[in-house]
Amino acid sequence: MDQKTTTGPLRELVDSFKAGKINRRRFAQGATALGLSTPVVAFLANNAVAQDATPDATAVGEARVRPEVGTENQERGAGGDLNIIQWQAATLLSPHVATGVKDILGCVIVLEPLIHYLSDASMVPNLLTKMPSQADGDLAEDLTSVTLTLMEGVTWSDGEPFTANDVGFTIDWVQNPDNASVNIGVYEPIESYEVVDDLTIKVNFNAPNPFWFTPFAGTSTGYVYPKHVLEAEGSHDAFLSAPIGTGPYVVESFTPNDVAVYVANENYREPNKPFFSRVTIKGGGDAAAAARAVVQTGESDFAWNLQVEPDVLAGMEAEDNKGVFLPYPGVAVERINFNFSDPNKEVDGQRSEMNTPHPFLTDDAVRQAINTAVDRETIANNFYGNGQPHAVNILNGDPRTDSPNTTYTFDPDAAAATLEEAGWVLDGDVRSKDGVALEVVFATSVNPVRQKEQAVVKANLEAIGFKVQLEQIDAGIYFDGAEGNEQNINHFYWDFCMYQSVPSTPRPLSFFEAWWSGDDGDNIAQKSNKWNGSNNSRYQNPEFDAVWEAARVEPDPEKLADLFIEMNDIIINNNVILPLVVVGSPRGASKRLRHENIELAAYSYDYWNIANWNLAE
Repeated sequence: MDQKTTTGPLRELVDSFKAGKINRRRFAQGATALGLSTPVVAFLANNAVAQDATPDATAVGEARVRPEVGTENQERGAGGDLNIIQWQAATLLSPHVATGVKDILGCVIVLEPLIHYLSDASMVPNLLTKMPSQADGDLAEDLTSVTLTLMEGVTWSDGEPFTANDVGFTIDWVQNPDNASVNIGVYEPIESYEVVDDLTIKVNFNAPNPFWFTPFAGTSTGYVYPKHVLEAEGSHDAFLSAPIGTGPYVVESFTPNDVAVYVANENYREPNKPFFSRVTIKGGGDAAAAARAVVQTGESDFAWNLQVEPDVLAGMEAEDNKGVFLPYPGVAVERINFNFSDPNKEVDGQRSEMNTPHPFLTDDAVRQAINTAVDRETIANNFYGNGQPHAVNILNGDPRTDSPNTTYTFDPDAAAATLEEAGWVLDGDVRSKDGVALEVVFATSVNPVRQKEQAVVKANLEAIGFKVQLEQIDAGIYFDGAEGNEQNINHFYWDFCMYQSVPSTPRPLSFFEAWWSGDDGDNIAQKSNKWNGSNNSRYQNPEFDAVWEAARVEPDPEKLADLFIEMNDIIINNNVILPLVVVGSPRGASKRLRHENIELAAYSYDYWNIANWNLAE
């Protein structure tokens, strides 16, 4: 879709729908004619008729519910065992300190958020009685406060009641820097709270907050922690491997980086759920082996994130297979991150110290040359396929924030000329300037697709005068946020690293925290915050920080969308990252499962609806 030609008509269409000039059907027909997918059309329609200033609110009169087909007469635990293969196994089970999706997946069936995102990006209450709104008065007109009303009768898995005190405690816990929560920035806008009664809490923000829902919504940031378990000093150590939650399952056993076994929560609020008595999430192997285990052999029932070459997946498909591949909505970007600090110089007991500039990646010409020299299209077509395009932007999925201001050209000759003009001249096979050689260490996780990507990037860069050393690190180590783990992405002790991350909402302010410095650099990963700052590339740009901070308090949805485009453009047009592919890697699912209840959603992690998973008829 050509953004420049469709942005105007799309906005006109949205405005007409908002004004009541066209009905929902005509809006959907017009949006589809512009090339938008069905989930995006539904998302835009919901937003256009929402009764508050929240960009992601569920539409009044159009509210969806989480799918629960065929659950009415089922019996808890009657389904027996459910086997999941997650080739990147969880290392810990406490989501507010988890830096990798693999760890959050291990938490999501035990702990819960107050609000869930559905596949069309609308929100539905989970532990709340209803979605707050300005129309009902529980969301302030100026967006400076929200009153949350909790569901009655909810208990923690140990039988203790779930109350507003738990929500307040979670706010305090995340905001306490001693706990090194990765979500501390998401909770920063919360100024105070008042526990009105056991089932009601009023949360006050330090400024108008169009993202009032973010600390409470979704399987990335919205989890509530049990006060009665974690208020004792040192209790979080045990919680890392045996959390207490309100979700459908409890941990029976957990071996980090290997296997987690869960059993049905007998105190779960819906007596006929969950259907499966035991869930085993097994780690190890690789994505291709996981695909075969579900689709061909039927050893497992579900496989996450099958980042496998398209021809390999196609070779596994057969009519009599035990399972099928389910498409996953692509909003993540496989990207190369540049380190703006020096990973080879130690300062105050740490490398990649935020105020020690990288010897050449801080040179705009070098980053421009890298972006021009890497063949993104070959990577996308050969290693991803299935309609997953090469990336131009870091923010994708919603036409209102898809930037029309970015371009990409693969031109090795132009890349070499850029370096030459900037004074990086060949000395043998490697370019150098003022005694500094263009020698890089490029790290990523162990994954057959990623190793092939690395090989393409290495060949592309060495053709224009770089020397590239490749490193591959076990995913359990690479994405493990432990303070003492110097091989993780938080420390970023290399020149380049590669991974993908998924925005947790359609207006992902927390996603853009990856490039926001914070006050005095507080959001930059460093020794003082146990390397849990969101900004692990040590990028510092006052212009970007100002736009991010403006977005944080902008209540107008259209202006907010423009600010997200502006943030995207700063990152892309300044070559802060190298975006490679817009990724929607398929999942594997057994034919014995009811697939509609799985409901894969771009802004929710795969097992978010596992309370309603059951068998197909």
